[in-house]
Amino acid sequence: MAASRSERGPVWRITIGFIKYGLYLALLGFVALAVAVGIAMSSLPDYETLRSSPNGQTVRVRAADGSVIFALGPSYGQWLDYEEIPPVMRDAMISVEDRRYDSHLGVDPIGIARSVQVRVQQGAWTQGGSTITQQLARNLFLTNTRTFGRKVREVILALAMERSFSKEQILELYLNRVYFGGGAYGIDAASRRFFGHSARELSLSEASVIAGLVKAPSRYSPTADAEAAVGRAGVVLDLMVETGHITAAQAAAAQPDDVSLAPQPRRNSVRYFTDWTLNQLDTLIDETRAPIDVWTTIDLEMQARAVESIRNFVPDGAQGALVAVDRDGAVRAMVGGTDYVTSNYNRAVTAVRQPGSSWKLFVYLAALENGYTPADRVVDEPVDWNGWQPRNSSGRYAGEMDIRTAFAYSVNTIAAQLGAEVGTHNVANMAQRFGITTPVNTHPSMVLGTSEVRVIDMVGAFASVAARGIAVDPYGIVKVTMEDPRNNEEIELFRAEIDQSRVLVAPYVAAEMTDLLQTAVATGTGRAAQIGRPVAGKTGTTSSNKDGWFIGFSSGMTTAVWMGRDDARAVSGLQGGRAPARAFAHFMSYAVSNRPIEEFDTDVTLPDWQLEGEDDAYFGDPFEDEIFVDENGMPIGDPDAYRDQRPYDGAEAPDDMGEEWIDDVLRRRERPRRGERPGDRQGDRPDERSGERPYDRVPPPENVPSREPPAAIRPQEEQPIR
Repeated sequence: MAASRSERGPVWRITIGFIKYGLYLALLGFVALAVAVGIAMSSLPDYETLRSSPNGQTVRVRAADGSVIFALGPSYGQWLDYEEIPPVMRDAMISVEDRRYDSHLGVDPIGIARSVQVRVQQGAWTQGGSTITQQLARNLFLTNTRTFGRKVREVILALAMERSFSKEQILELYLNRVYFGGGAYGIDAASRRFFGHSARELSLSEASVIAGLVKAPSRYSPTADAEAAVGRAGVVLDLMVETGHITAAQAAAAQPDDVSLAPQPRRNSVRYFTDWTLNQLDTLIDETRAPIDVWTTIDLEMQARAVESIRNFVPDGAQGALVAVDRDGAVRAMVGGTDYVTSNYNRAVTAVRQPGSSWKLFVYLAALENGYTPADRVVDEPVDWNGWQPRNSSGRYAGEMDIRTAFAYSVNTIAAQLGAEVGTHNVANMAQRFGITTPVNTHPSMVLGTSEVRVIDMVGAFASVAARGIAVDPYGIVKVTMEDPRNNEEIELFRAEIDQSRVLVAPYVAAEMTDLLQTAVATGTGRAAQIGRPVAGKTGTTSSNKDGWFIGFSSGMTTAVWMGRDDARAVSGLQGGRAPARAFAHFMSYAVSNRPIEEFDTDVTLPDWQLEGEDDAYFGDPFEDEIFVDENGMPIGDPDAYRDQRPYDGAEAPDDMGEEWIDDVLRRRERPRRGERPGDRQGDRPDERSGERPYDRVPPPENVPSREPPAAIRPQEEQPIR
């Protein structure tokens, strides 16, 4: 026996040596691991830091009906405490990802051994051995690179976390931070993304679908492959039965294939609008970390109709834009091009284009404010304005007509005469007063729309006319909110305040302008925009048909349509009264279909200075008879009472006193002549070259004429810039 020991001596000693050194190495490894874990524990953030809002703010954009139309950034949803997480969700995740979660110390040796066995059998790593704690450590502190060093660090961190936090805390962190696909991090974000409600309300079927996503979020996403998602959910239910978390009867009762999925956001049709609104957030709120909801004005049904209107009517090779605002300025639809995917350039808010005759809105507003009325008579005749000679596209001149007809048929020479009379600076001021933010030139040709504008500015200007001269500023954000993590209540970070106190022009001026705009649609160049109810609007066409516009309003809705090419090349047949007006009618016929028909209020109450001229206020010679009458023609007071008012002690008034003397006698404010404001007598100054006074160019008002246009201009459809 001694010999036997002697014979085995070297082998025994080698074996014992290996065991001894193995134990030494194991002890050394254990000590090293313990030191590493201790160091990791000391460097771990505290629990409150780990559960704080993750990097990357989530922004959800909501339509007017509250539905989410776009989400920006990683979606983390609302943080749920352990007790708030439905037990079926906790059990489903443990069953499918880490069935020995409650018993291991952060690393599962059995799971690792099974993973290695599968690796040997199949020749590839097809089954992971990572615990929930290891996955959380990787998600929080490491990357997904498949290296041995990363795996060692993952194990060390998992062991450190198990000793720093409770099992409930680790599972809470995991379920609120793990990625479930579709940009959703955490079960609440996933629940809202796929099912449209909070994770607090998850059913067993929904929990099984979400738990099955972790292994391969893109593969098992219910929105990408519903069949694969249902199949994976069945596997989760079977594992829950196997681990004893549910019974076979409960698993059989669950129906993952009957789960109702939340509708997906309509991305392409609203991206022009969401881009515009999201760009405003930096100026509205300071919150940059917590998830926020941006509640907007967009109406999805109107938006779909707007997209359809542009695509159906825009000429081949051209682009189109449409903006529709409600009576308070709320943007209900915005289209910045025919297709966002192929071109995300927003022509509704970014592009600047010549407005053509739609710019005449500001010319006529300035004229009306300076004393013109729709019934005043003007003459369509050749004009020479400091060498600029605008002409009508027909090459003809219709002669005398009223202002209403001149506007309805967009007669260029009349607009030029009015612009010369009121002054281009007054026209520019009027445009800027009504919200035009682009630079406005004051060259004579500006009266025909050569200054470039934005679609959204023009729709705001026309909406302000519809509001009887009250400023209307287009806006898209109603409010911005976030959820208070302490009590789940909504915190309002911003709310739009609608300012309806800024008066741009007197109500009678807006009413007269509405009269002109209504006539342009009823009988003029905008006839194609008729929708079977009152519509007021204006066409616009630039030289060589490079731009076509129609802007108008009805029943509280104002819509602007532009069409043209991005390279500003001519588009055959593009006129504001054709494709843009038809697109307007197609959209507006739907947009206002559920609104009551509203007649335009064009009744005008003129101010004192714009009532009848003084020469209609008396009978006979004012220095002989001096008989004054009221509005019914009845004498007022004693004629003798006025004799002492003679400025020359009973002498006859000199011939050159004229209207100024009458004004002095009658003690009333005279209506300003065209081309001047009340109290401004510069309209009397003759032109330095011709000696002609501005107001002498146009005949005085006569009786209100018929609205039937002169035959010379009746066939014309549009008067582009020349």
